[in-house]
Amino acid sequence: MLSKTETALLRALENDARLSFAELGEKVGLSKTPCWSRVQELEKLGVIKGYRAEIDPAALGLQIHAFVQVTIDSAKHVEFEAAINRHPSVVQCFATAGDGDYLIQVLVPGIADLDVLLRTEISRLPGVQRIVTTVCVKTIKHRTSIVDCVR
Repeated sequence: MLSKTETALLRALENDARLSFAELGEKVGLSKTPCWSRVQELEKLGVIKGYRAEIDPAALGLQIHAFVQVTIDSAKHVEFEAAINRHPSVVQCFATAGDGDYLIQVLVPGIADLDVLLRTEISRLPGVQRIVTTVCVKTIKHRTSIVDCVR
């Protein structure tokens, strides 16, 4: 279980990972050195996995955001997962329980690109038997604080 200070550190870093340790410490009531030590400990424990810039896909011309549910031949999970990890248009892939075996999030420039991706790439990955695609027309909630999910 995280302390209140650790929770506050994580929340502040989720909102702005570019804060200096002095600024971060000020937000959570620590001086710079203890703040740095706490963050280092959270990194060592694997609670903080990394720091990334949040990039707007539309600003890079990636206008179509889709979710692809994939059903595969059960003997091909290893090969499928290796192939999906190498695919540049796949943003995320989740193994799922339910109707499909995987849920893939993809980004492409346009609908024609999505058609090519689905017909000539994803459908031909190892073991793929069925794909069902849902195109996102509007993002309602982009992300939330992971720390806030902890009850």
